[in-house]
This record gives sequence, structure tokens and C-alpha cells, in this order.
Amino acid sequence: MKGTSLVVSVVLFVAVAVLYVLHFTGSSNSGQGDKIERVASTGGLKIAYLKADSVILNYNLSQDLHEDFTKKQEAYTTEYGLKRQVFEKEAAAFQEKLQRGGFLTEQRAVQERDRLVGKEQEIVKLDQELSTKLSGIQQENNQKILDNVMEYVKEYNEQAGYDYVINGSNVLIGDETHNITAKVLEVLNERYEAGKTE
Repeated sequence: MKGTSLVVSVVLFVAVAVLYVLHFTGSSNSGQGDKIERVASTGGLKIAYLKADSVILNYNLSQDLHEDFTKKQEAYTTEYGLKRQVFEKEAAAFQEKLQRGGFLTEQRAVQERDRLVGKEQEIVKLDQELSTKLSGIQQENNQKILDNVMEYVKEYNEQAGYDYVINGSNVLIGDETHNITAKVLEVLNERYEAGKTE
């Protein structure tokens, strides 16, 4: 037992000695650490932030594309709705005629049912096609907006010289002098409006 306690005492003594040395050698370098920290804060990374959601919401191109998309969506919905309505009327008429025994032969009833099933499949296919078209349009619109924003932010940064431009939606607290949202949005809208008049 005495041997074990002696080993533990030696280990504790070495640990305390290491901590003592680290503490005092660390304090002599703390002045250098402070200098490095100050240099990093004054001459370190230049970071700007852009509130992308705000740019997208207020960018005139984005608003026009959204308006155009909404019109196409309404037109597609109307087209689908009308075809669906006609089909439902025909299906109801078929059902009523079938219940009344209005078909001369069973074969004629089967033909009419098959025609309606085919028409319903066409309507389902139309719905899928229109949904795919709308999804494609929305994807193109999003890419166009993103490309325009990124192109200008790169151009802007060539003059500003930031190391990083980050999405400001994740910035909780930040110096407003590094918020480039308003500047970027202003130029994007000016360019878009100028491009519309050409």
C-alpha cells in the first residue's frame, strides 16, 4: 500500500509542477496573445453580410417573375379545373344512365366506361405535366435570381475587397456598416429597370 501511495504522490507532484510551469509560461505569452488578438480584430478578416431573403423579396426581377409565375399557375389551374369539371359531369351522366338502364347493350356501357377511364388518365397526365412545367419555371426563376445576385455580389466585392460575404439571415448581431443588403438591392433594381427599357 505504501508503494502505491508513494506513486500517487509522485504523479500528483509532477502534475502540479506541470500546471505551475504552464501557468507561469502562459502568463508571459499572454501579452503576445493580446497583441495577436488585436491585430486580428483590426487587420484581420473583412466580412460583410447580405440578407438574401430580403434581397429576393424586394428585388424587382423577383417580384415580376413571381407575378408571371402566378399568372401561369392560375392559367394551368383553370385549364385543369375545366377539364376535370367536364369529366366529372360526363362520369355522373354515365353513372345515371347506367343506373337507369339507358344503354342498349352491355358492350356499349363498357365502351363508354373505357372512354371515361381513358379521359380520366389524360386528366391525371395533364395534371402531372402542368405540375412539372410549373416546377421547371419556378426552378428557372430561382436560378435566374440567384445568378443575378451572385454575379453582382462578386462584382461588388471586387471593389469592396471582403474576405467573406455571408448570408445575413444567420447573423443575429452585426455591425450595420458590414450589411451590404441595401446597396446590393439598389444596384440590382437599377440594373433590372434599365434592362427593361432597352
